[in-house]
Amino acid sequence: MLGAGGWAAGGERAVTGPPSGTAAWVADTALGVPLPDPATASPAEVAAFFAALAPAAREELAVRHPLVVGNLDGAPVDLRHRANTRAIAEEYRRALVRAVDPALPRRDHTAARERAERYRTLLDGAAPGGPRRYLAFDPRGRGQIAEVFGDLATARRAAVVVPGSDIDLRTFDRAGDPYGTPVGMARALYEATGGRTAVIAWAGYTTPVGLGPDAATETLAEAGAERLTRLLDGLAVSTRPDAPATVFCHSYGSVVCGLARPGPRQASGVVVLGSPGLGVGSAADLDPRVPLWATARNGSDWIGDVPHVRLFGLGHGADPTDPAFGARPLPSTGSHGHTGYFAPGTASLAAFADVALGR
Repeated sequence: MLGAGGWAAGGERAVTGPPSGTAAWVADTALGVPLPDPATASPAEVAAFFAALAPAAREELAVRHPLVVGNLDGAPVDLRHRANTRAIAEEYRRALVRAVDPALPRRDHTAARERAERYRTLLDGAAPGGPRRYLAFDPRGRGQIAEVFGDLATARRAAVVVPGSDIDLRTFDRAGDPYGTPVGMARALYEATGGRTAVIAWAGYTTPVGLGPDAATETLAEAGAERLTRLLDGLAVSTRPDAPATVFCHSYGSVVCGLARPGPRQASGVVVLGSPGLGVGSAADLDPRVPLWATARNGSDWIGDVPHVRLFGLGHGADPTDPAFGARPLPSTGSHGHTGYFAPGTASLAAFADVALGR
């Protein structure tokens, strides 16, 4: 199974480190030059490496090592799109084989069929403006993925949506709660900006499952913050360094963003919504050069019942919507519930679009 959406116990293990296939990538000498080690190379070093390669050599690497190239922050974004599509197709074929492998028990056949169906849906269909574009894909654990709406190479501005609990490869675009998923949020923001902002739906870290200990502590957020930092560093060197992304952080995702503490080279601004706290005492604990906006909590958002404390490793600190916290306020009129802030027609989505466009 890819997830266990209703399980409330703690114990999720964060998927960290370089992607599968790294050992084969590092050992590959076909080009006659060492390849950047995903475990140690910075996104800037990765970008410089690919800039020195001929286009044919780049494609050759993406064909031989799609999981590595597709997840390599700093690599050209179009190359990553193609590599990830190839990696998903390979995982789809692998799951189909497992689904009928007589050496495996029936439960593994069922799980493989579910995986194969999920991969098929990722390969089918299209996003606004053309085929689906994936900036990351990692089948390990519950699975991680990032999808791009718009064109990062040509858009005037970029934004990243960082989700909260219960998001993984299986649920990052679930139809039953469209504006509670990173894909639904990203699509709504992309359309609200008239397509002038490329938006990344980033399910790129291991999220808590349910409302148990993992959601009340910061272990998973710390691991997620490292991955978010690399993503933002990669965007800064592979797209437009003069216009860093605006980061939108929902629920537990705001803890990830707070612990990442992006600087002005990484982010034009940070917006939190439905936030239990950012893991800091006030906006003064973050980089003052990066504007921070806090979205007003609507009256039906259950996150308002969560205590804003940080004690003995539990809780995520002060309420960012409290004026004393020091964040800039954004309205949420018309929004409902914990996942309604990106719904069309709300004051919050209109405000998000203004921020994303730099207004």
